[in-house]
Amino acid sequence: MPPRVTPEASGRRQTSRTSPNGPTGQPETTDEAARIKITSASASSDESAAAELRSFDDLVELATHDVTSTDARTSTDARTSADARTEGPAGSGAGAGAGAGASAGEGAAEAAGRADTRRVGIELEWLVVDVARPSRSVPPDETAAALVEALGTTGALRTTGALGTAGASVRSALPGPGPGPGPGAGPPAPPTSPSLPSLPGGSRLTFEPGGQLELSGPPLPLADAVAAMRGDLTLVRGALARHGLGLAGLGVDPLRPPRRHTAASRYVAMEEHFRAVGGEAGLTMMCSTASVQVNLDSGADVAQTVERFRLAHALEPVLIAMFAASPMPADQPIAWQSGRQEVWARIDPSRTGPVLPDPTVPPTDWNPRGGTDHLAWLWARYLRDAHLMMIAGDDGEYQAVGHRATFGDWLAGGRAAPSTRRPTRQDLGWHATTLFPPVRPRGWLELRYLDAQPSELWPVPVAVASVLFDDPLAAREALAASVAVAGRARLAARLGLRDPALHRAAVRCVDLAVEALTRAGGDPELRLAVEAFADRYTRRRRSPADDLSLRLAARGPAELLREEASQCVLVP
Repeated sequence: MPPRVTPEASGRRQTSRTSPNGPTGQPETTDEAARIKITSASASSDESAAAELRSFDDLVELATHDVTSTDARTSTDARTSADARTEGPAGSGAGAGAGAGASAGEGAAEAAGRADTRRVGIELEWLVVDVARPSRSVPPDETAAALVEALGTTGALRTTGALGTAGASVRSALPGPGPGPGPGAGPPAPPTSPSLPSLPGGSRLTFEPGGQLELSGPPLPLADAVAAMRGDLTLVRGALARHGLGLAGLGVDPLRPPRRHTAASRYVAMEEHFRAVGGEAGLTMMCSTASVQVNLDSGADVAQTVERFRLAHALEPVLIAMFAASPMPADQPIAWQSGRQEVWARIDPSRTGPVLPDPTVPPTDWNPRGGTDHLAWLWARYLRDAHLMMIAGDDGEYQAVGHRATFGDWLAGGRAAPSTRRPTRQDLGWHATTLFPPVRPRGWLELRYLDAQPSELWPVPVAVASVLFDDPLAAREALAASVAVAGRARLAARLGLRDPALHRAAVRCVDLAVEALTRAGGDPELRLAVEAFADRYTRRRRSPADDLSLRLAARGPAELLREEASQCVLVP
């Protein structure tokens, strides 16, 4: 199987067997905060990783495999072998056959049945708060110790980073340590921190550079995924509460300045790069933001993958506006509904902009060369044109790139190149881990544009996003409703649903989600939660940011953090 360029979103390497009903084993966890591996399926994987890249066509070849769907039902046996270490979305390998590419004449019953076979991966990031002293930045080791004391230990503690993991994998295989130190080779992994608990619902615990805690759930059908995450989250909250700590679901920390707690060379280099070329926004993104990430199957075939990729980008402004929950940056209140998106907008757009700038453009126009590799060409172009953040030095440590040079500059050679040696497949894999588009292809689709949600609201964006993709009827109508506001992500982050066009699209999409949940059956409480959210927020031109803004103005940022961290209640 050819190598692929796939950024690891949370550092997981999963080797367990997967069935259509969910994973039957635990994913393997590794600490890759200072080591990135690129892989191939052959015995000479080290040689493949070190293979030099000569042209843009080499990038397209690797990107082709990155945008190819990982299907849990048709690829189960293949993924148990050493040449396929990563399961479906976030661990969520959804089944084939559903999605926006379904035929227009498909009946509701068939749509519901097909949607119900799919699975979703949920990743929740939380700000960790000392309830007695909300202004204190809580180190990850302190959080880990509280969890271990209450819940025991298994598995390794990992620091991943809001930026994708340290581990970029060309997902066809991970042959172990990879090349040794030297040009084009990864730095050695640092010693692991104390172990973290293994949770009964299958969620993995990791930390972001600023100490934010992330729970990453296994691939399960929607209702099961939500139930498993809810159970694990309850245990984690209870364990932290014994030590006076709590979790706050806000897109941006409203009080504490950004502080990097990890000394892993990857994040040292990342901070150096941001300070050299991007100011403070990069450090804020690393250390002071939190999100809900929903990972979905990319599609059963090329045509469906393209349609779902279009839908993911078309829905971006709608879902940003609907679930905005950070009406402030880290230093002062502002008028933005999603301060987290405002932070990301101040970072290098070659790194954070969309892979598909205009989802209304027909796929046949995505690739000016013609052919059928539309999505692969887009992703390869993104990889080529994005600025380099870091490369591996001769000593095997990450080295920040302190000037603006793209991967294409390195590919072409010349004065702008950050090194005199040619880039390798492994270099491309590392580069991919430093790119954070709102929708990232990994053999599935990562939706990365949702703010962390206050209180117990997080199941709602997970449910809405899942059914709008996986119910064919809802997917088709959601695309039609959202194309009118496609490309308005910045406006959505600033105004939210106060914008009339965004409000119309959001109401239509939330209605479609409720209808799809009704067709699918499953957990009635999940459907009721979406309906309650729609009544309280969406249909009234409001988002969670509106309630948070009122509380921030009335109580101040310290008390807002304290309230969110000390109790799980609906936003008043």
